[in-house]
Amino acid sequence: MEEGTSKSPSHCAGTYGDGGDPDPFQWDTREDCEVRQILDRVADKWSLLVIALLDRRVLRFTELKREIDGVSQRMLTVTLRQLERDGLVKRTVHPVVPPRVEYELTALGGTLHTTIRSLVTWTEEHQNEIAAAREEYDAREAAPVA
Repeated sequence: MEEGTSKSPSHCAGTYGDGGDPDPFQWDTREDCEVRQILDRVADKWSLLVIALLDRRVLRFTELKREIDGVSQRMLTVTLRQLERDGLVKRTVHPVVPPRVEYELTALGGTLHTTIRSLVTWTEEHQNEIAAAREEYDAREAAPVA
């Protein structure tokens, strides 16, 4: 590989503008930006659900699969591996037959759960407004063009 063409994630020290205000478009366009990669991971719908379910409890793979409606076994496996790699989930294999594997949030994952809880609270508080906006939008889109 040529010098300067590395695909390893880069720290995006420049995600804040000169005035200290965040510039979301600066990291958003750079595929190799570590901030973007982390946001892509934690904002994924399956990751959000796994983190929410593991709040203050340990669950086995089958319990997670049963609780998350619509997730495939493969997708749950991939999600758990990625969360483990990022240090958000701890995987413990118990040496019994058959092997028992349990998942729990790490301390870092617990701090993310607090943020997710804020997002869920915001959604609950504004769900009626969002539903009304959707109805208005759908009615406008369905109306014949004059």
